[in-house]
Amino acid sequence: MSSVIPHNARVLSGMRPTGQLHLGHYHGVLKNWVKLQHEYACYFFVADWHALTTHYESSGIIAQSVWDMVIDWLAAGVNPGTAKLFIQSRVPEHAELHLLLSMVTPLGWLERVPTYKDQQEKLKEKDLATYGFLGYPLLQSADILIYKAQGVPVGEDQVAHVELTREVARRFNHLYGREPDFEDKAEAAIKKMGKKAAKLYRDARKRYQEQGDAEALDVGRALLEEQQNLTIGDRERLFGYLEGSGRIILPEPQAMLTPASKMIGLDGQKMSKSYNNTIALREAPEQVTQKLRTMPTDPARVRRTDPGTPEKCPVWLLHQVYSDDGVRAWVQQGCTSAGIGCLDCKQPIVDAVLAELEPIRERAEQYVTNPSLVRSIVEEGCDAARSVARETLQEVRTAMGLSYK
Repeated sequence: MSSVIPHNARVLSGMRPTGQLHLGHYHGVLKNWVKLQHEYACYFFVADWHALTTHYESSGIIAQSVWDMVIDWLAAGVNPGTAKLFIQSRVPEHAELHLLLSMVTPLGWLERVPTYKDQQEKLKEKDLATYGFLGYPLLQSADILIYKAQGVPVGEDQVAHVELTREVARRFNHLYGREPDFEDKAEAAIKKMGKKAAKLYRDARKRYQEQGDAEALDVGRALLEEQQNLTIGDRERLFGYLEGSGRIILPEPQAMLTPASKMIGLDGQKMSKSYNNTIALREAPEQVTQKLRTMPTDPARVRRTDPGTPEKCPVWLLHQVYSDDGVRAWVQQGCTSAGIGCLDCKQPIVDAVLAELEPIRERAEQYVTNPSLVRSIVEEGCDAARSVARETLQEVRTAMGLSYK
């Protein structure tokens, strides 16, 4: 598929249910989701099966964590009228595609995923020598491919997972994309494009396959994206015909690299529940204020009259997120000259965080007091997701010779 993801293309992203979310989630993921939902057809899902890969011994906490997390999604501005919100396990097609893909995915591909050994090292207290943990990157691939998502927003640490998905899709298409009458169907599909578009497509195909012209490949792909009178099957067939392969049953997704979150925790480390350094999105204002006012600062400032170094202070990192150039200049001058105290420095952060969280708390309240509304939103999202997933799975079954009629 094109490396440029077209407007209104399908985008998929998910989060493991960890309960109520904090500012790290908001700045690292949710703000981006809110932006993407206005540009693409977004599917956001609760990865509850993925939670079992590391928390299978404490699965009792998952259910409440699911609803707490969805409420925070909605409170942060994710719009169920624009994006589809659903729970992974409510769409069992994910599991069937995972099973089918496992039949063709080499074991070595899973063992070389960087996070496989990294997570085992970080979570030594857990027994992760399980089939589920080894296979969770392939389950992620199934999550993506079941919706034929063209874009997957990820941080740098997850790019390898998207690349694995691309390799799995490529292998699947190579094994099962050759229909007996593939070329005849492709030629018939070209005629549906109209004379001008058909000529441009044939020219791009010839230049790419005979001359290796990568630009021609992009031209051909873009041309197919614009076609309104092609069925999904014809479009996927022509993507494969363009590249000299078979029909593209499972399109290769693109990683949409998200900016690294600058949100740090109250102790200067990454904000994480495991470090107990978070501010929850629905935390009471007085608790937020107390946490921020008691944050550690530059250890060199023992007394109010001691000058400090902002770069050695965790609060300075929060100023990078919440303060403008003027405030940062005031902090820099005031701290290094001991013209302001640490509480003075923290006050703009307190004000900014409270202002950011106030509308989130207000929106959350309507969902907290109306749990049936949350369940209704998720139910509608599950129905919409499953409708798409069923279509893909039927194509996969047919391609693999498992459609019995």
